[in-house]
Amino acid sequence: MTRIAIIDRAAMNAEQARVYDAAKNAGGVTGGPYYAYIRLPKLFEASQNLRTVLFSGPLSDRERQIANLVVARHWNSKYPWAAQVRGSLAVGLEQDVIDAINARKVPKLDDARERTCFLVSSELLAKKFLSNETYAAAEKALGLEHLVALIATTGSFSMTCLTANTFEVDAPADAPTPLMA
Repeated sequence: MTRIAIIDRAAMNAEQARVYDAAKNAGGVTGGPYYAYIRLPKLFEASQNLRTVLFSGPLSDRERQIANLVVARHWNSKYPWAAQVRGSLAVGLEQDVIDAINARKVPKLDDARERTCFLVSSELLAKKFLSNETYAAAEKALGLEHLVALIATTGSFSMTCLTANTFEVDAPADAPTPLMA
C-alpha cells in the first residue's frame, strides 16, 4: 500500500482495536481496503456487517464471485481482483470463466442465474442503470430478493475497488491470475 500506512494493531485507538478484533475473531477481512476503513471505525464495522449480510444472502457463492470479478475488472482494481480470483477458484468457478472476465469477454456460463449475474453487473457498471429488458429478464431469472442482493453486491464491491485504487493497494506477488492491463 503506497499511499496509506498500515496501522499496527498495537497503535490503534480503543475503538479501532474493538472493531478490528471483532472482525478478526469473526473471520472477517482486515487487510487490503480495510486498512483505510479502520481510520473510521464505524465505516470499518459497517463494511464488515454489509459483507456478512451479502455473504449469507440469497446469491450462491459462484453468483457472488462472478459479480465481484466483473466489478474488480471494471474498476481495474488489482488487490480485489486477486482476492476474488482466489475466492472464485475456491468455490469451483472455472479458470476459463475467470480468464474471459479478465479479458473483458463474455464468459461461457451454462447456468442461467450465473449468466444473469454477469450480464446485470456488467450492464449496471457500463451504463449506470439496467435497461427495461435486462431488468425484466433478471427479475424473472433471479427473483426480486436475489436481484436486490446482486445490485447491493455490485455497489458494495465497487466501494471496495475504488478504495483499493485510491490508496494504491497492490495485488500480492503470488496472485493466481493477475489482472490484465
